[in-house]
Amino acid sequence: MKLSVVVCVRNEENRLRECLETIYQNDPDEVILVDGDSTDGTLAVAREFPDIKIIQSNNSSLTRDRQKGIDAAKNELVAMVDADHRLRIGDLESLLRDMQEFNFDIVQSGLVSHMNHGFWDSAEEASWELTQNIPGRRNMVGTAPAIYNKRVFNYARFDDHITATIDDTDFAYRLSKFPELRFGVGRTKIRQYHFADFRTYVKKFQWYGKGDGEFCRKHPERIPSMLFHLLIRYPFLHSWKAIRRGYFRAVPFFILQGLLRFTGLTRYFLKAI
Repeated sequence: MKLSVVVCVRNEENRLRECLETIYQNDPDEVILVDGDSTDGTLAVAREFPDIKIIQSNNSSLTRDRQKGIDAAKNELVAMVDADHRLRIGDLESLLRDMQEFNFDIVQSGLVSHMNHGFWDSAEEASWELTQNIPGRRNMVGTAPAIYNKRVFNYARFDDHITATIDDTDFAYRLSKFPELRFGVGRTKIRQYHFADFRTYVKKFQWYGKGDGEFCRKHPERIPSMLFHLLIRYPFLHSWKAIRRGYFRAVPFFILQGLLRFTGLTRYFLKAI
């Protein structure tokens, strides 16, 4: 398969081995691991795989590390996979077929939970069914798991021009200004490993809110849309959709995400004043 896979990690000793095993089961042409200065056994785990290409990136960032891996890839099609993703055999070929079917330059997969650990994990999985796992063209896509045609990096790159906390929102927004580029979600669903409790979700949503604040500060014309997204779409429209379709656990997940992201955004702007 003429496909390069890039995995960017930092201190992922506990999750990396299974991730790489599932990637190699899909028989890609090459696997590139970019390590962001790990201090645990991440590199030792990576070196268990003799064919892997390792790039050590010191004093860098996840965003820049993604681009380093992409630039090092020898193929024109590059898959971005994170350490918490668990591929089934055939997932990469399936995602490539999605890319061809929809004529996408970037195709993101749908998501399912690899191991369901409780209420909030199952609530997030329900939210994916309502928002993420809908095949077709989108205005915004996530960074991973996804396959990229390298030509998109002639338009925008994962670099210091991308907002620091959340890279996918700003990257996709920049690409959306070029109508000749097509991206969206395919029919393939890739497993994502979770072990999060309520506190972890609270921290994650507040962290997302900081990224929302960075994005709005850089693109102030998007502030009204962002506020609608966090204060109306998540807690009300998405929740109503969840109720109508019987995904009741998604309701508190949507409400919590919208309100905590708004709180994180607000705190970001208050600190910036």
